[in-house]
Amino acid sequence: MVLKQVKNWFVARANAARWRGIHDWADGRKAGFKIARDGSGFAIDQPKALPGPLRIEWGPSQRAYIPGHELRMRCELKLHSDLQMMVLCRDLMDRLEKSVFEAYTDTLKTRVDTDTPEEMRWLVMFAKYGGFQSKLVRQRYGALGVNKELTGAWIEGEFSDLLAQASQDLLPAGHPIVIMSMRGNIYLRTAMPEAELDKIEGLVKVLETACREAQRVNARVAEGGGPWPTTTSVAWQSSRPEDEAAQ
Repeated sequence: MVLKQVKNWFVARANAARWRGIHDWADGRKAGFKIARDGSGFAIDQPKALPGPLRIEWGPSQRAYIPGHELRMRCELKLHSDLQMMVLCRDLMDRLEKSVFEAYTDTLKTRVDTDTPEEMRWLVMFAKYGGFQSKLVRQRYGALGVNKELTGAWIEGEFSDLLAQASQDLLPAGHPIVIMSMRGNIYLRTAMPEAELDKIEGLVKVLETACREAQRVNARVAEGGGPWPTTTSVAWQSSRPEDEAAQ
């Protein structure tokens, strides 16, 4: 036990120097930076971030579909809990769909296990969005959600433009990434073998854009009144003339 603690201390000390640039960046954002106890990763907390409190974690992957290390981010927005939407790398979507299909057709299983992460269960539960206006985004990403209209309203516009831009370098073809609106928050999870400041900065920008667009959709639906749209309810329609003109 003592030897393990000593080893973790040396690892954490070495990584503290390696991540100094990221630590300084966090300080500049008035965010807390903390190295994991075993030195294998770190967490950044920014309670007063905009558009909402932000947590960034880098460390060993918590999902089987991302090997090695990953970057995880969460932005708390207090969105309506039923605003459930997801955009993910198309290659990853195809792989997860295959896994879910195999789970359903396994003679020893009658349902997907409750331990299966939401991003896999949603592939079965929710409608896919296929109306991407950007050819590049359509080729690189898949999307789905509580209904197609909400998903399209979230993605099309600034979010789509940034995804297309990020696809040029930050998120090359086949790079695993998932962005979800769930439990009132926006989550981002992506493969990142080494913690690199420029990539973290770029992905924070992607997350912030996804957040702002989700807030916009949330506000527009709330303004419409009535029950929250679901996959079985009447399709949501914009009530703003400028939005209708943009469609």
